Amino acid sequence: MSQSTVSSMFVPVRFVFIFPFLFILLCFGIAISSLANANPANYHLKHIEPMHWWVGMHNPELQIMVHGEAIAELHPSVNYSGVTLKTVERTTNKNYLFINLHIATNAKPGKLELQFSDKSGVQLRVPYELQKRRTDSALRDSFSAKDVIYLITPDRFANGNPANDNHSSMVEVADRTSPIGRHGGDMKGIQNNLDYIARMGFTMIWPTPMIENNQAEYSYHGYSPTNLYQMDPRMGSNEDYKNLVAAARKKGVGFIQDIVLNHIGSGHWWMQDLPAADWLNFQSGFVPTNNQHTTVLDIHAAPEDIKHFTDGWFVESMPDMNQRNPLLARYLIQNTIWWIEYADLSGVREDTYAYSDKEFLARWSKALLDEYPHLNIVGEEMNSNPHILAYWQKGVVNRDGYVSHLPTLMDFPVVYLMPEVLNAEETASSGLIKLYEMIANDFVYADPMKLMLFPDNHDMSRIYSLLHENLQLLKTSLLFTATTRGIPQFYYGTEVLTKSPLVRNDGLLRADFPGGWAGDKVNGFSAQGLSADQREVQNYLRTLLTWRKSSRAIAEGTLTHYIPENGHYVYFRRYEKGQEQEQVMVVINKNKTASALDLNRFGRLLQGRKNGVDVISGKKVDLTKPLTLAPLESVAIYF
Repeated sequence: MSQSTVSSMFVPVRFVFIFPFLFILLCFGIAISSLANANPANYHLKHIEPMHWWVGMHNPELQIMVHGEAIAELHPSVNYSGVTLKTVERTTNKNYLFINLHIATNAKPGKLELQFSDKSGVQLRVPYELQKRRTDSALRDSFSAKDVIYLITPDRFANGNPANDNHSSMVEVADRTSPIGRHGGDMKGIQNNLDYIARMGFTMIWPTPMIENNQAEYSYHGYSPTNLYQMDPRMGSNEDYKNLVAAARKKGVGFIQDIVLNHIGSGHWWMQDLPAADWLNFQSGFVPTNNQHTTVLDIHAAPEDIKHFTDGWFVESMPDMNQRNPLLARYLIQNTIWWIEYADLSGVREDTYAYSDKEFLARWSKALLDEYPHLNIVGEEMNSNPHILAYWQKGVVNRDGYVSHLPTLMDFPVVYLMPEVLNAEETASSGLIKLYEMIANDFVYADPMKLMLFPDNHDMSRIYSLLHENLQLLKTSLLFTATTRGIPQFYYGTEVLTKSPLVRNDGLLRADFPGGWAGDKVNGFSAQGLSADQREVQNYLRTLLTWRKSSRAIAEGTLTHYIPENGHYVYFRRYEKGQEQEQVMVVINKNKTASALDLNRFGRLLQGRKNGVDVISGKKVDLTKPLTLAPLESVAIYF
């Protein structure tokens, strides 16, 4: 028998002895691998939102969204005096947990620890801070008719920090040559020019969203949010934002944050791992909105049409959120409250208001007002029908029983009408009579004094261009906005005659403010290089708004208007409390030649006054004789 044959006889015998050993090693390896998978290092936490909260809130409930690989396999717990874990909610996505805490009134500020465990014990420990609220945070003052709001598109206002124009984690780079590109304006640019803003007479700043917009293109406007808890690094950090708001407050200027509840950007981190199967409307793919605002109120509307209005997407890059999902609804409510509390905001502007689920909108606005009773919230409903706007205002009794809690709406019915009114020939059925009739529709509102009025904004062609660059008509528009009922808002650049195409072109109407970039030959902040017309309008608006700060008739007074006659539309703002009285008479004048206005018609309100003071010139005005007006000269006279 050969050696090889003998050797071959022992091969099976060797495996008989080795195989069990290998099997044991294999099993041991599997066990080690299983332990490794349960090791805390393998549960990687990606997001926890909100990142922190506060003690002493009106609503003691807090929902924390936790996102991490297979995090739903773990069981959270907390051990902190005054904090109770009430429930834990899971979705179809195992990478999410929603932890519902109750924070008692006796809970103290401090750092608690969220523990995540399985049968083997604690696998993950996450610190979570409960902070102390500012004194009287709940009773913060907000914006009202006493204020004048300055609307800014930050990317186009001023570039205070060129070093942040581009950022390694952001996909779109700056290109100032492109009308739809990012130009580099930022928080530092706003902060550098707070003195200018305050000196012009503005008391509130409303910037379009500065939240992260990590989109491939067209991201400068801020309305495609990709992280609802982070500012865009090309604008500045969260801390920079808080410091900006604080710096503005020291100048007597508050901040209104633009909030988007309806949609996110397609680059949002959720889109890589959606929290639930119904987190979005039409989650399986893009379905456009029909943009028919009337469907929500229409008693004859087909349900399919209503759904396509509220659930449809604006564009493919703006996925529409489903606020009927209670977890998402709570997330959005808390996100708004978080920013108010964190940044010390003076108010909120809500974008594309009517497109969101209306029951959610009622819940959202009520939650904000429960937390901050004096807070003002303005909703955008871009519609020319006052009945549609009125449906959404707090205090209106609606036929369908819908109860809204939204105090303020943007007055698009008047705004859309104004260029037509000012450009039209004066007849019995055109011109100022149309404005009078629109203001007469105020009976449909619960509180017309809380409407927000403006000559133009970031979604409209520039008013100076719409008025065919007529300086006197522009002044009339500014005067009317500042003195009629409601809360006035002006768009940056209006004061220096910024122009745009007559057909809406967003990239061009949101033009750079002159002087906001190094090397600009014209500087609107210092007035260097401004034309005579630009200086005139800038000084006119500054004088008007500075006076307005001291007028209680404008801030709190009633409105009485007279039917337009002979190209003149006259209205009075009147304040009377005890011995304190103030009246302002405003004359909107459309006459293209010099005219005289007989004041006898207004004798009841003039109350025998012999003199008044012209708001702009500061000169005394004789009220005992007809008021002489230059062509297209509109005036405000107080007494």
